[in-house]
Amino acid sequence: MNSVFLQRLTRLSILLFFQVLVFNHIHLLGYITPLVLGYMIACFHRNSSRNSILLWAFSAGLLNDMFSNTAGMAAASCTLAAMMQPLLLGMFTPYNSAEDLTPTFRTLGFWKYVTYITLLMFVLHVAYYALDAFTLRDWPLTLLSIAGATLLTTIIIVFIELLVHPRKQGQVPN
Repeated sequence: MNSVFLQRLTRLSILLFFQVLVFNHIHLLGYITPLVLGYMIACFHRNSSRNSILLWAFSAGLLNDMFSNTAGMAAASCTLAAMMQPLLLGMFTPYNSAEDLTPTFRTLGFWKYVTYITLLMFVLHVAYYALDAFTLRDWPLTLLSIAGATLLTTIIIVFIELLVHPRKQGQVPN
């Protein structure tokens, strides 16, 4: 087996475990629930196969749907975010960067990474909460849910990234 496959499978298992048992039970203001499965989508390197990204994202969303009883909302939103991931990552990486560049604080810089994560989580949450509401009757509530969940998920992912890839001593933030 490939080490990249095992790394992705481990990441999926850990994120799915915490998503189902912890984050699905967080409802700030009664409506804001973070979707940290988006971190898995954000971690694909620069020239990953689009089919691979879509398959992993759809699988992650489908597994979340099965455990959360959300009827395909997570699968659809994760698949849309996976479609947008190469485009968003390309916006923040130099053209002549390495083929296997993995988006982290070290490779992109702090603010570029946070902006990349925020935009990707925004796409994910717009799709998720638009499917959840499926109407424009309560659009202010839907916008509050999208903005709050995007912000909360971005903060959680930044903390996860700081745990996974800590800064070296003396490293200056970008």
